[in-house]
This record gives sequence, C-alpha cells and structure tokens, in this order.
Amino acid sequence: MKDTLINAAMKARKNAYAPYSHFKVGAALMTDSNEVYTGCNIENSSYPLTCCAERVAIFKAVSEGYTSFQAMAIIGDSEQAISPCGACRQVMAQFLQQDVPIYLTNLTGHLEITNIEDLLPGAFQL
Repeated sequence: MKDTLINAAMKARKNAYAPYSHFKVGAALMTDSNEVYTGCNIENSSYPLTCCAERVAIFKAVSEGYTSFQAMAIIGDSEQAISPCGACRQVMAQFLQQDVPIYLTNLTGHLEITNIEDLLPGAFQL
C-alpha cells in the first residue's frame, strides 16, 4: 500500500500547477475499498485561493462519496520529508481516523510515517 500511494502521489505531482512558487506537490489517498484518489497543488494569482495537493485528493474522494480512508501519501521536492500546511492538517483531521498512516516523503526517498493525531493534536472537531 505504501509504495502504491507514494508512486501515485509522485505521478500526480507532475500535474501540479505551480507557476508562482515552482514547488510541486502530489498526494494520494486510499479509500477503505482500495480506490486511490490523487491530487496536486493548484496555485492561483490570488494566493489564498491556492489549493494544496492534500485537499485536492481528499475533496476528489469525498465528492465521489468516500469518507473512510486507509492511508495517505504526500510528496514534494523538499529537503526533508514534506510536511502538510495547517489548513491541510485540519481537513485531514476531518476525514482521517487518528491512526491512519500518512506517508510523508521527498524526491530523494526520505520517508516519515505519521498520523493525523501526531500532526495535529487537539484538532478542532464538532
């Protein structure tokens, strides 16, 4: 599962629209029924309207009726394993169970395995 998701995230990263930052990110999310949804970052000249790869993947899956997930992978051209922004962490906390593995990696293979409980302790929940 880990390698499948990392490879899917790497492929999705190639579709990133990042004309401003030139920092391309890919994400892949596996549903409980083994469907894989991918996302890439999509920038906008009005920077707050930019959408990160993690949220694109989650929103695509949710828009297709999936709300239960097994694992997620995120990849970017960072020095260490990439780390999701705060907005993505909050969206991930909404849809990922606390113990769902999240694979954070970079283009050189540095890998960290974490979960949303560690990434966003005390997440806002209703």
